[in-house]
Amino acid sequence: MVRFALNHMVAPRLGHAAFFDLAGALGIDAIEIRNDLQDVAILDGTPAARIAEDARSRGLSVRSINALQRFNEWSPVRAEEARALADYAAGCGAAALVLCPVNGGNWQLADSARLSGLREALEGLAPILEAAGIEGLVEPLGFPECSLRLKREAVDAIDDVGVSNRFRLVHDTFHHAVAGEAEIFPARTGLVHISGVADRSSPVSALRDPHRVLIGGDDRIDNIGQIRALVAGGYQGYFSFEPFAKEIHEINDIEGALRASLAYVDQELRAAAA
Repeated sequence: MVRFALNHMVAPRLGHAAFFDLAGALGIDAIEIRNDLQDVAILDGTPAARIAEDARSRGLSVRSINALQRFNEWSPVRAEEARALADYAAGCGAAALVLCPVNGGNWQLADSARLSGLREALEGLAPILEAAGIEGLVEPLGFPECSLRLKREAVDAIDDVGVSNRFRLVHDTFHHAVAGEAEIFPARTGLVHISGVADRSSPVSALRDPHRVLIGGDDRIDNIGQIRALVAGGYQGYFSFEPFAKEIHEINDIEGALRASLAYVDQELRAAAA
């Protein structure tokens, strides 16, 4: 019914080859690699060609590299970071580079400057992505302290700059819930990140990455409803598991846990379609 992918955040202690094998064992054919995990690719210096070959030999596609951070704080330094990641993406066969905005810190710009900076970044990124033959996936983060919370702002900026052929959205089910954003953009979405929240001790607006677990029957952010709405709206891309909770990262049998979550999601989607 839907296509699933794995983000390396599901098992950050695994080397890239073991992570690729995990995807294969689950019957999943797409993965996301990251540039923020210590002692594994990309940070361990693994050549892009090695990633490409190891993925290809297992029948896997690399959906994205996750991510260029603070992309909307554009500068010569950020441009060099973007070129390096775009080149690596091209070399490893990745289709896209995820773009994360400034989150927290000293980001205190007025809306006019904030949105102007977003447009400047998109204009600067477009030729870099085009040269590498990849697309940019803009991921608004729903946190109140984030410089880009809403997908609507991202879509408007992409259209204003005239670069809709090079940029699409990441719809993250967790960030969508935290932002309280009702609007979704299936036709403008290039990737969906999925993770559940079981903890009920905090209001949704106060949830943060450590709350993000695998999706199960205790999920409080309506992953199933979001997935159904995206599919009903015409989205045909991947739904990529991306849990950040420490308790998930420390599971000894992550394959079994993922298999159970996959079965739950599939069961709920089938029941809803019946």
